[in-house]
Amino acid sequence: MTSSYPLAPADESAQWNLEPVIQALRVSREEKHKIRHNGRVRELPSREALTTIVNGLSAALFPTHYGRPNLTDESIDYFVGDTLNTTLNRLSEQVRRGLLFSVRADDESHAGNDDAALAQQARDITRAFAASLPGIRALLVSDVQAAYAGDPAATSVAEIMLCYPGTIAILYHRLAHQLHVLGSPFLARLIADIAHTLTGIDIHPGAQIGASFFIDHGTGVVIGETAVIGRNVRIYQAVTLGAKRFAADADGHLQKGGARHPIVEDDVVIYAGATVLGRVTLGRGASIGGNVWLTRSVPPGSRIAQASARDDRHEEASGG
Repeated sequence: MTSSYPLAPADESAQWNLEPVIQALRVSREEKHKIRHNGRVRELPSREALTTIVNGLSAALFPTHYGRPNLTDESIDYFVGDTLNTTLNRLSEQVRRGLLFSVRADDESHAGNDDAALAQQARDITRAFAASLPGIRALLVSDVQAAYAGDPAATSVAEIMLCYPGTIAILYHRLAHQLHVLGSPFLARLIADIAHTLTGIDIHPGAQIGASFFIDHGTGVVIGETAVIGRNVRIYQAVTLGAKRFAADADGHLQKGGARHPIVEDDVVIYAGATVLGRVTLGRGASIGGNVWLTRSVPPGSRIAQASARDDRHEEASGG
């Protein structure tokens, strides 16, 4: 039988006249539009590897929910130990790669000639991260319990852990935040972005979130880098805890860092679609109604609805 498709030429690239395109791309990479960190070729952290790592950490933290449902009392510790050993070895390598992007451009001694020290730093961070896992698990258990207590539709802990995007997002965040704190911010940011892709919930790993945190439904939630959230806080879909404005220097360049996101005290509830901007404080026990736009602090116990927030000015804002 003869094919109805024409045969490809011997040199397939010839039909596209690729030689000048390849040369122009090289000029763009090497001369005109260089974007390499510190001007060097670097080993990038792998999103695929990080996904495998988070899955392994999840299985070690909750072996029968995210690992193997048939584990027994005799096998569970072996499974956890073996999973952690494999996963932490992988994590250490990814931390090392991430640290390559944390080196300052003017730190030539570190940037070029101290690979052994960088690898040791990665191992130290990974060891400290491993030691923090029992505390992370305790926080995650409090989050799951808050979801079960706060959602009348929840029928079991297993349902919450397997079906609730808010639970997945906060699991990723607890892991990413610890890496951020320990000095691996680039890797933490990648893990946060993987969670965003999976759940539609965007939490910067720098955000500080207390125990018993519940995101109900969750799609479209944005929590900025310097947000501080207390204990027993519940938020709903499409809530933004963002920045009201960004400071710029004399040349108009945005200034990095600086506290620019809300402080949410204990026992606050923020309903669907609410937008809270700037370094404002939502006092303990406050309730922020759906679709409220809020750029001012509110005292403890406040009940803010659209009518009470109507006079706030709608200034240029972002969730950054």
